[in-house]
Amino acid sequence: MMRNIKLVLEYDGTNYHGWQTQPNLPTIQGAVEDALSQLTQTSIQIVGAGRTDSGVHAEGQVVNFHTDSQIPQRAFQKGLNTLLPRDIVVCSATEVPADFHARFSATSRRYRYTILNRAYPAALLRQTSYFLPAVIDVSQTHAICQSLIGKQDFSAFQKTGSDRLNPVCEIYEAGWWRAGDYVYFEIEADSFLRGMVRAIVGTVLKCLNRAKKTGEAAGAQFRHILEAKNRAVAGASVPAHGLSLIRVRYKSEITERFL
Repeated sequence: MMRNIKLVLEYDGTNYHGWQTQPNLPTIQGAVEDALSQLTQTSIQIVGAGRTDSGVHAEGQVVNFHTDSQIPQRAFQKGLNTLLPRDIVVCSATEVPADFHARFSATSRRYRYTILNRAYPAALLRQTSYFLPAVIDVSQTHAICQSLIGKQDFSAFQKTGSDRLNPVCEIYEAGWWRAGDYVYFEIEADSFLRGMVRAIVGTVLKCLNRAKKTGEAAGAQFRHILEAKNRAVAGASVPAHGLSLIRVRYKSEITERFL
């Protein structure tokens, strides 16, 4: 009988050309599938909950795959962590019902963008945060992003050339906060357009820079861009290395069988 195995992954996307397998290029999916093939001695294809772009990280990426291997589920975690590069880690491995699908069973995904907001850059966390010396007023950025909440057309933040035909997403939560020298933006939605989070962050920063008066003026400009549904009028995307997929939610708790 085929088993359905769910993995939760953490990875540093710096040295990879995104999630999805590409010929002759290092990708997260390719690395995990290679390790699984070594472990099980069979060819295995995995499904990911989110197709992170080149340079984007993850703290809670979810994948699943089907196998007839009788390897105990907990051994998948230990075995894969022995075979994978050090910048990809399996946080957990569990057996799930046959109809579980990492992508299509998900109800929402949550991303975090990290900005180092001080006068000088960092030596240690430079690969996972975007350095921006201009002071960010998080009360203003948070207020601006409240217009994102709800179900609407987010064409203004979709990467040019994307093949997704339906630009409508439902955003459940979007907020900014500061912790010391770091500013964080988190957003959770039922789905995301390609490049959407990075474009939103870049557009918020652009509106604040241009308004230079009040958060109200910046918010009005942001809403105008959102309603225009035109990527050309939005701000430039911030760099990929500040972005991380931190959590994927599912409809209900999955009954997992421990062997």
